[in-house]
Amino acid sequence: MRLPIIPPDELTDQQKSLAADMKEGIANSFQGFANIRADGGLMGPWNPWLHEPKFGKPVWELTKAMAFKPSLPAAIREIAILVTGAHFKAAYELYAHVIAAERRGLPDEKLATIVAGQRPADLTRQEAAAYDFASALVSGGILPELTYRAAQEQFGAHGAAELSYLVGLYCMVSVTLNTFDVPVPEC
Repeated sequence: MRLPIIPPDELTDQQKSLAADMKEGIANSFQGFANIRADGGLMGPWNPWLHEPKFGKPVWELTKAMAFKPSLPAAIREIAILVTGAHFKAAYELYAHVIAAERRGLPDEKLATIVAGQRPADLTRQEAAAYDFASALVSGGILPELTYRAAQEQFGAHGAAELSYLVGLYCMVSVTLNTFDVPVPEC
């Protein structure tokens, strides 16, 4: 890991405020996987964001906007996030969101296929729309019209837009994790 986890007693005032907000958000929306050390230090993408609060705070604000009261079903969100994480091979993201996806009822076989960078054969219509949408976006270029229409059909115009922003956010999360070589926590 390229950035040491900042112990809470070493945070600046700006970092303390951001860390407190992050801990509240983590308690509300990011449970089931390791994200806070026993000493209160933040792990995962939160630690790099704390190191650079000028950039970390706006990214955290976007994360909160995407995590709190989403319109997309939880399992659909997890599929899009895992497609993105698999594309970037972001270990911590995959670790955290496989756990989150399991908690939302997605079967291990389906998750293993997505994490391997492949499209499961047994996707529901909504799952397929989310998978294809995320996969096309992370592959680069303009989203194909039929893929966009399928997402609109399944999730509505607002849901398709939310899916786009979700994939974009998790591209940012993946790049952050990979830049700073954030590891999967030892259990």
